[in-house]
Amino acid sequence: MSDEDRGVDADKRATLRRFAALGAATPLASLGTGEAEARATTERSDARDAILGYVRTTPGAHFSKLRDDLKLGTGETQHHLRRLLDDGRASDADVPSSERRSDDPAIVSRRDGDYRRFFLAGRFSTFEQVALGYLRRETPRGMVLTLLRHPDATGSAVADAIGVSRATVSTYVSELEEAGLLVRDDGYTVARPETIITLLVRYADSFDAETAAFAAEADEVLRYDP
Repeated sequence: MSDEDRGVDADKRATLRRFAALGAATPLASLGTGEAEARATTERSDARDAILGYVRTTPGAHFSKLRDDLKLGTGETQHHLRRLLDDGRASDADVPSSERRSDDPAIVSRRDGDYRRFFLAGRFSTFEQVALGYLRRETPRGMVLTLLRHPDATGSAVADAIGVSRATVSTYVSELEEAGLLVRDDGYTVARPETIITLLVRYADSFDAETAAFAAEADEVLRYDP
């Protein structure tokens, strides 16, 4: 193995361990019998713990981003995600509702256009999952941030603020309206702004510097009154 390959492997291990520390603190869903603990002990790898930790801190990430950020191979990522998704389905089927823990972190996925996005089960409403899917996209996120800061902004002003065409804004406005994230009346209004702001603030570090800057001023923005 070359020095370069050793460096890549060391970088991968360091990345996995960083996220695995978060995943290990998030136990896999109970299977309803004593075998759950044994299964978690014998089968859960650093990669699987890392995926759990990554999804915990970056909800709504799609497959390719998760794979690339964790420096995993495609097949390796598919294998571990499949096991985590199967564990979630087994939990739902085998554990009586009265015995399920509301914080069981089995992973669930949601189709979002060409992407499949991943979340810890039981953590987000349908609205929040849809919102996070759009907030993971640079242009819709920029539009939402602009409208939260400047509720009276026109389509042209939004386009200028985020550096895209007016046509692009119009296309996403239609999508966001259909998804229930924007209301179009005498302008554009962000739906359920406090929920959207909470998601942006809570996961600011998983987005970008612009979102982090927004999070720092969120107290003022929470006075938003469309």
